[in-house]
Amino acid sequence: MLKSGLGRWLAIALLVLILDQASKHAIEALFQFGEQRAIIPGFFNLTLAYNPGAAFSFLADAGGWQRHFFTVLALGVSAFIVFLLKKHHTETRYALALALILGGALGNAIDRMLLGHVIDFIQIHYQQRWYYPAFNIADSGICIGAVLMVIDSFRRETPSEKTV
Repeated sequence: MLKSGLGRWLAIALLVLILDQASKHAIEALFQFGEQRAIIPGFFNLTLAYNPGAAFSFLADAGGWQRHFFTVLALGVSAFIVFLLKKHHTETRYALALALILGGALGNAIDRMLLGHVIDFIQIHYQQRWYYPAFNIADSGICIGAVLMVIDSFRRETPSEKTV
């Protein structure tokens, strides 16, 4: 039943959402806020960080209104993505991109609604001198989905390229 059509893409979005939420709950159970554990020394840590803003802590110090704004934005974007998935479910790369973004957007929206912040825990760095902002599986789904959308935009046939 989920091998084709909209169901397959919603299942992928749900998988991203489940992996995101499960990983966040595990990190919160195992780490204290701010704690870091080296997984690959000089390159990759796990940590527990809270982000009340958006990507890269954008608007993190905005006073609280951003929680509601980003939650409503994520829910609105998610509804639009479901509409696009219904319309484009046969376009594999595009639909996969949308599904990854949908799962990620909902994963972070759940954090914002329930906690008032997003849990981040993946930390990439270079020898403890340069740090990429901490992120999570939802963020990864959104970024991978965005990259797939860009790739899809370059590989998509234009009406003049289609054979009749």
